Amino acid sequence: MRRKVVHILWALLGCSVLAVTVVFTAIWNGWIGYMPPIDELQNPINRFATQVYSSDGKVLGTWSFNRENRIPVAYNNLSPYLVKALVATEDARFYDHSGIDFIALCRAIVKRGLLGRESAGGGSTITQQLAKQLYTEVAHSTAERLMQKPIEWVIAVKLERNYTKEEIIALYLNYFDFLHNAVGIKTAANTYFNKEPKDLTITEAALLIGLCKNPSLFNPVRYPDRSLQRRNVVLSQMRKAGYITDDEYRKYCAEPIRLDFHRTDHKDGTATYFREFLRQYMMASRPEPDKYPVWNRRQYVLDSIAWVSDPLYGWCNKNYKKDGENYNVYTDGLKVYTTIDSRMQQYAEDAVYGHVAKYLQPLFTRENRRKPNAPFTDKLTPKEVQRIMRKAMEQSERYRAMKAAGASEEEIRRAFRTKTDMTVFSYQGDIDTVMTPMDSIRYYKSFLRAGFVSMEAHTGAVKAYVGGLNYNHFMYDMVMDGRRQVGSTIKPFLYALAMENGFTPCDLVPNVQQTYMVAGKPWTPRNSSHKRYGEMVTLKWGLAQSNNWVSAYLMSKLNPRQFVTMLHDFGINNPDIHPSMALCLGPCDVSVAEMVSAYTTFANSGIRCAPMFVTKIEDAEGNVVARFQPRMNEVISSESAYKMIEELMGVIDGGTGGRIRYKFNVEGPIGGKTGTTNRNSDAWFMGFTPQLVSGCWVGGEDRDIHFDSMALGQGASMALPIWAYYMKKVYRNKDLGYSPDVDFDIPENFNSCVKEVDETGSNDIEEVFE
Repeated sequence: MRRKVVHILWALLGCSVLAVTVVFTAIWNGWIGYMPPIDELQNPINRFATQVYSSDGKVLGTWSFNRENRIPVAYNNLSPYLVKALVATEDARFYDHSGIDFIALCRAIVKRGLLGRESAGGGSTITQQLAKQLYTEVAHSTAERLMQKPIEWVIAVKLERNYTKEEIIALYLNYFDFLHNAVGIKTAANTYFNKEPKDLTITEAALLIGLCKNPSLFNPVRYPDRSLQRRNVVLSQMRKAGYITDDEYRKYCAEPIRLDFHRTDHKDGTATYFREFLRQYMMASRPEPDKYPVWNRRQYVLDSIAWVSDPLYGWCNKNYKKDGENYNVYTDGLKVYTTIDSRMQQYAEDAVYGHVAKYLQPLFTRENRRKPNAPFTDKLTPKEVQRIMRKAMEQSERYRAMKAAGASEEEIRRAFRTKTDMTVFSYQGDIDTVMTPMDSIRYYKSFLRAGFVSMEAHTGAVKAYVGGLNYNHFMYDMVMDGRRQVGSTIKPFLYALAMENGFTPCDLVPNVQQTYMVAGKPWTPRNSSHKRYGEMVTLKWGLAQSNNWVSAYLMSKLNPRQFVTMLHDFGINNPDIHPSMALCLGPCDVSVAEMVSAYTTFANSGIRCAPMFVTKIEDAEGNVVARFQPRMNEVISSESAYKMIEELMGVIDGGTGGRIRYKFNVEGPIGGKTGTTNRNSDAWFMGFTPQLVSGCWVGGEDRDIHFDSMALGQGASMALPIWAYYMKKVYRNKDLGYSPDVDFDIPENFNSCVKEVDETGSNDIEEVFE
């Protein structure tokens, strides 16, 4: 019996060894789990990242597996204290093993796994931790984490075969996230001590290495006492390893923590919103209805249109590599050459930030101090504010996470009313504070938002793209994703329809308030000004003054359904636009990119240019795998476009856009249109020159967050200055090739006031519309 038991035990042992061998062989060859190829291991950080280039040859950024930008530091540029502190604390036998420390592993299994001692230390080597950072996704359960461990062991062994010990240490420190967006030792040294890694003292090095255990727990900014204790533990390990003496240990432990702290955000930088938009746009999958919530069916329609009409949308999933697999921007080492000009992008970002963050935001904050409902308008009741806040809570990531974890509605609401430690955004730098999640939602709503985009008039090439003011804290892209009411900026499309139907800028119309019957109900549009009331005025004057009565009269003479069709021709893809008289005043939601693309029609002889973001894509071997050309469609005749240029230049030279001239002194031929929606909820300005078409929107996160005064809340005050600041810098830089001396391409003998004769030979406008 005993012999039988022994044989069974030996058989079990043999089967276990065989099973382990088979499993690790399968992992080694990539049959189980993800095993990066050898050439990727030889350069795991940047070899397969996609690089995004500007049109002037600058690298705007990279798309890597972990989506982080790091500044690598060579081993020779590391402080020796960093290396000694890391080895002493994280892997004392680092120089003696080949990726796996079996002594530490057995100790961890026995003491932590079997005896449950949390202080027994871990079994992961520095190389294993590096493997985890490079290639392991976040585990959602203990079982998933246990399955990841064997794969990390194999990757660690392969790393040891391909790298020296010094290179592994450098990779580890270059890749570790030291909190506060300090990813990599170079950024961490600069963020915490304003130093280069090679200049760190022994106590500074010990503090940073102490973060490797748990950056959030030992955060020196928020928990200095806890961080000091952890730093001294690292110093103790260095003494134990023989790197410092007992006297040095006591001396260094007595030193206080001295930070020279300033946050660095790797999500900042040039064209951040654009890079994120482009990444998602190229990686998009074929739209499927069941993947869109019921409330967002409109997005399914828009994505479906883009999938069919735009070669760039979903490019990675529409195109195949030589091996038959789809492209992947994280692993295929692509080079994406965009239309963005890095200089113009910087001008645009400076203009948006300078006007909104430095000028408008302080004024808005001051106005909110007097509002009991701040940042919401006083027009709302407390119940309406509560309803908005409740909806915002339910849309938050915290709410979705708690709901997914099984928390009850009452538990979630209690958590949102409980004060907690958090870091919040401010234009003077992030602030560590304590507030409830509900208060933080309200706090973030107090910041104004903006979107700006600039395109070449004749190609649609996007030269500047600003989706917001700070990507890290306000990720919602107001250029492509945000859609807001356009107000009076829709009027040029209405006037263009009129020009197509025989009107001219010189036609006279009554400037009086009238009531129209719409679907059996009376509709009486209002106007902010009574200038020249009761007179007959020209259409050119009506558009220059953004007169609602003139627009309503014009709409009454045209076909609303024809207007909707023309809006779609202009590239306004919102499928929810319905034909009505009120459409002439711009109640529909449109994105900034769509509006700017639509306005290229006026500067491009009636031909609209769709936004063009990329000119070509190269694979990792330098082969051009895609080229992109401008996409255009004719919307109105060239004669109508010439008439619209005259009318829209009137907006700048004698209308609501006049501050372009008298306040900002921007020279050259310019057409444009201001726009302001009800209660100043949305402020717009669209401006174009013969070479560039640019547009801007400014407003609150919600339509009930806005300036209450018209003086500050109108498009001419909130949005127009951004366009002006941007264009002044563009014109100042002669290397860009844009000049105020270039004129619109209009025939010299063209007379915009001559009526076109219809096929019957009549030039009677009333007869045309009968």
